Order: sequence, then structure tokens, then C-alpha cells
Amino acid sequence: MSEDAPVNSGAVRRPDPDSAYLAVRRMQIKLHRWAGEDSSHRFGDLFNLVHDPAFLVHAWERVASNAGARTPGIDRVTVAYIETRIGVEEFLDGIRSALKSGEFEPVEVRQVVIPKSGGKLRKLGIPTVADRVVQASLKAVLEPIFEADFLPCSYGFRPNRRAHDAISEIHFLASSPRNYHWVLEADITACFDEIDHTALMSRLRGRIKDKRVCALVRAFLKSGVMTALGEADETVAGTPQGGILSPLLANIALSALDEHFDRQWREMMSTDKRRRTRKRKGLGNWRIVRYADDCAPRTLMEVVM
Repeated sequence: MSEDAPVNSGAVRRPDPDSAYLAVRRMQIKLHRWAGEDSSHRFGDLFNLVHDPAFLVHAWERVASNAGARTPGIDRVTVAYIETRIGVEEFLDGIRSALKSGEFEPVEVRQVVIPKSGGKLRKLGIPTVADRVVQASLKAVLEPIFEADFLPCSYGFRPNRRAHDAISEIHFLASSPRNYHWVLEADITACFDEIDHTALMSRLRGRIKDKRVCALVRAFLKSGVMTALGEADETVAGTPQGGILSPLLANIALSALDEHFDRQWREMMSTDKRRRTRKRKGLGNWRIVRYADDCAPRTLMEVVM
């Protein structure tokens, strides 16, 4: 695919959900293949996929079938309200028109606070249904591209990967003949809240050259928060937990961590001889296993003998 070639069919007919799913999957497979074939390729002309009828229908199905479909954003609109009062087709047509004309603007997320284990609290940001649909469409476009770059050590919020897979990897590395004996666990403090927007957008632009897609992602990052007291706060950092796009953006940001330790491994610990030499010098050998923001700089470390 040339850098500037359009990647969708330009169809305007609204497909049924099954046809939309198949069309989206076919395009995702192509995007993933193109990304895998050339790690330096930067994708242009992706914005037309974000507002493509098939991608919007698929995004709606994802949002409407989610457990949070009954939870409104700051506009108090729910999926049920759209289905009974507005009509799904009219709703999606409105989103498509706003995206195509450049008039679409994300609004503040509605902040809610939920309890965590240990008595702590977690802040969630609930987008409006319209913003959720656009985020779901954006994710469907971006995820197959970045999945081609993500390393195997990353398990959280990725297709066909789960916590049990990360646990199995730890057991594998701790077993003979690998014999990594120490497991050091860590959690990145306020990871979603503290992600640097400039650094994240830099990594995004490493793969995406479509300025409209980058601007839309940045608009979601900067959309702000409406607190429980009704006060609007700016978002100068972070991506709110509760947004459909946030886990993918967090993985894009944290992939820098994966690449750092992978580079250390390949340069210093990738052979038995190198690992034995490090142990004789009193140095450790390690591998990282990351599940979202739960990880460690030295997740699995050999005993230094």
C-alpha cells in the first residue's frame, strides 16, 4: 500500500451489524499485515475509516452491548434513549456528518469515584455515548496497526490475551531450565492519570501521519473532566479510565517500557554465555511481564550465585 492510498471502499450505504463486522475485520487484517510488513511505515488517509459506515455500525454494536450502555455521560443520554427517542441510524448519521465536516468535538467526561481494594478510591471518566462510539471506531482503526508493534511481554487490554496468559508466562520463566527465581511486582502509580500527552502523541505519530486522526486523539486527551460538583477541569496529562480508547493509548505509551527492557535483554542477556558471565560478575538477568500498568523493571530475576 502506498502511503497516501485510501484504505477503505468509500461506501456510504449503512450495513447491517454482521456485514459491518466482516468489513471491519477484513480491513483490520489488512492494516495489521501492512504494519507488520514495514515497521517504519506511517499510515495516511485513515480518517475516512473512522467515519466509514461499517466502522461506525461496528462501534455502535460494541458500545450498545457493553455493560456500561445504561451509564450516561455529562449529557445524560443513554443507549436506550438513543434507540427509543432518536433512532440509531439518525444518531450515527449525525456523528458521521460531524466527523466529515470537522465539527465533531469531544466533550468532558463525567467523573465518578469507585472504591478499590484496600480502601483506596479510583476515579473513572465516563464519556458520552457519542464520544464512546467515535472512540470505538478510532480503536478499531488504530489497534491492528499498533498490535503489529507491541511486544509479547505485554498482556493487558490486548486482543486474545488475558491475565492468565501473563501468569502462565511467569510460571514458564520460573521453571527449569530457565530458573528465574525471584518475582518482583510493581504498579505504576496513577498510570492512566499521569501519561504525558506530548510523549504519547509522539509515539502515535511514529505510525500515524493522518493529521485528522492525530488531532482527534489529541482532542479526546484534552477534552477535560466534569467533576461530581459540576466543575470543569482541564486534562493536561493522562487518559481517563473508563474511555474505550484509553487502554490502547496506555499500551502505546507503556510500549516504550517494554522496548527498553527488550533492548537490554537482546544486548546483554540473550544467550546462555552472556547470562552466565553476568552472574559471575554478580549481575542479575531479568525479563519483564507487563499487564497494563502492573509490571516491574525486573519482573523475573535469576538468583545471583
